[in-house]
Formats: sequence, structure tokens, C-alpha cells
Amino acid sequence: MPSEHPVPEAALEGIVVADFGRVLAAPYLTMLLADLGAEVIKIERPGSGDDTRAWGPPYADGEATYFLGVNRNKRSVVLDLTDERDRRTAQEISARADVLVENFRPGAMARLGLGYEELRALNPGLVYCSVTGFGAGGGAALPGYDLLVQAMGGLMSVTGEPDGQGTKAGVALVDVITGLHAGMGVLAALRHRERTGEGQRVEVSLLSSLLSALTNQASAFVAGGVVPRAMGNRHPSIAPYEVVEAEDRPLVLAVGNDRQFAALCAELGFPELAEDSRFATNPARVAHRGELLATLDGPLRTRPADAWFEALTAVGVPCGPINDLAAAFAFADRLGLQARARIDDPARDHSVEQVANPIRLSATPAAYRSAPPRLGEHTGEVMAELGIPCPKSAST
Repeated sequence: MPSEHPVPEAALEGIVVADFGRVLAAPYLTMLLADLGAEVIKIERPGSGDDTRAWGPPYADGEATYFLGVNRNKRSVVLDLTDERDRRTAQEISARADVLVENFRPGAMARLGLGYEELRALNPGLVYCSVTGFGAGGGAALPGYDLLVQAMGGLMSVTGEPDGQGTKAGVALVDVITGLHAGMGVLAALRHRERTGEGQRVEVSLLSSLLSALTNQASAFVAGGVVPRAMGNRHPSIAPYEVVEAEDRPLVLAVGNDRQFAALCAELGFPELAEDSRFATNPARVAHRGELLATLDGPLRTRPADAWFEALTAVGVPCGPINDLAAAFAFADRLGLQARARIDDPARDHSVEQVANPIRLSATPAAYRSAPPRLGEHTGEVMAELGIPCPKSAST
């Protein structure tokens, strides 16, 4: 039966987000919400704004690509939260918002009169999302930098070569994971509000998000008492599931079951390997990993990586070359994944290139309405909508 209510053009149309987030985890979350239709008001300090505005190189037409990567579809308002009048303006924005996102150190927002209890009294339906590094308890004073969490949360202990120095991931992965977890919490809280009319507090920490994201490695410890160690590009429970050498460059094999292993052996010209007792089952292959890799090495070096990718993919064996980002985007383009987006901005004399939102919705797709804002670009506009005087910080 057709709905009596008009279908919104965007999934989160009508949701207003007061974004006090900075750097990556919180801005990534609010950008995803904005892509799905939420109106995001990004509140920044006068003069410098979000730290990532100065995090370069690289730059695109003088703007830090770090900032550009997580701040599209937002409006920027400058407020000095140490100034009483500007704090009242921030309270006014928050009182009219559906969602507030912040990643200050625990207690900082409350000291500014912008804590959950204060704002809930003004706006009982507010979904108030706090992102911290190590929680609001014993870790409240610890700085929430991604590198620290990768180290202290165990990720670096399982990343890198055996007996080598712990290695961080090549991107601030914990921030991204935390932003995704926080986004799920915000959407769940909005659903609860839809049923009850009541907002609530959503709390997510980088440390707890990382421990959850460690999945099988964390479960090995929690359920089995095993402390995993770094294994380079090898997998603790699957073989061959690692980097091997082709004729011209490295190749990843991701053989997840016995059928795939038999297909690999047949394509290599040694089908009898799949019947060898050392390699016939996955546990046996893991136990005899060294012998297995030595046996596969010679045949794999007879063809280039791209040739193996074509041949092995055709017979159902997961594999692929190690691409740099240029090759990775070219591959995505080849597959028709639309991994890039271009935003034309009247305030600039050029378009802004963006990484596309990966969520595909058939009825209410993500949209790229506006480029990442210049600092304070929308202060006057937002103040006029609120019917309050423009803050003095807007002119500083």
C-alpha cells in the first residue's frame, strides 16, 4: 500500500546535526550523516578552525586534502566557546538540533555549559554523541590520538613482521572504525527517539572500538587465552592466505577453503598437491605453511602477477596484485564502482574532487550537495536562520 507521507529525497532529510567534532573520527561520522541528507552545522574555533585545515602537505589549490576528505556537505560556523555570548549561541544551535557530536576530552563540554545534562534539559529529544580516546573513566585524561590507540590497543602488536617493531596501519584506521561505530549508535538512538520521543547519550571510545574491530584476534585471547603475535602478511588460521612472489611483483593469495586450494593446484599444474596429506585440509596447510610456500614458490614465479590474477580468478581462486592508490582507484573505475565524486562549488573557481560515499541506497542515495566549507563561511547565514545576532568571533 502506498505511503500517505511523501518520501524524502534523502534518508536523513530533516535531521539537524550540531558538529563540535574535530580531526577525523567525529568529522568522518558527521560527513557520512551529511551525505545521507542530514544538515550538519560544523562549529569551529575562530582563526584556525579544525586542526586538519593545517594538516598538510598535500594540498589541493591551497587547501589541506586531509580536511577536504571528511568535511563535505557541511556548513561552517565560527564560535569562540570561551566567550559567553558565543557559548549561548552554541547552546541555541544545540537546543534546535536532533544530534550533537563532540570529541573533546571528557568533561570539557560540560565545563562550557554544553554537557549532556545541560542540553538535555533544553532539548529532551537530543541524541548526544561523545567520541573519546579511552573513555570517560580512568582514561579520561589520556589524549585520543589514533597512533597511541593502535599501540596501546594491541593493533600494532599483530601488525608487521615477526620479531620486528610493531607497525601502525597506513591510515588512521581506529578513527575511521570509531566514526562508523558512533554512526551506528546515532542511528539506533534516532530510531529509539522516533518510538519514544526521548533522546539519549551515545558514547564510543577509540580503544573499545579497536578491541571490537580486532574480531578474530581479540576472540583468540578472550575465548582461548591466546595472545596473537605479528605474522607479517600471513593469517594465523588460514593458508595460503598471504603475499607470494609472482614473476614480476608480489601477489596476494587468499585461499579460504579446500576447493579453492584444489583449483589453485590444478592451475599451477600440480593437482596432486591437493591430495598430499600435508596440504589436503586447511589445518594441515597451516601446520605445514613453510613447506607449502616453498612448494608453491617456483610455479608462481613463472607468470606475471596480472596474468595470475586473470587465470586464478577465472577458476575461483581469490588473488590479486598489491596496488598503489592510483591503481586501486583505476581498478574501482574499471569495475564501475563510482569511487570518486566531483563537487562544483560557486565559491571556488574549480571543482573539488572527493572519495565517494560507499553506501548505495536504491531509494535515498547519498548526495554531494556542497564542497567542504571555508572557515566560517556560513556563520552569518546560520545566525540569520536562528534569528540571533552574528557572534563577534565571526569577524576575527
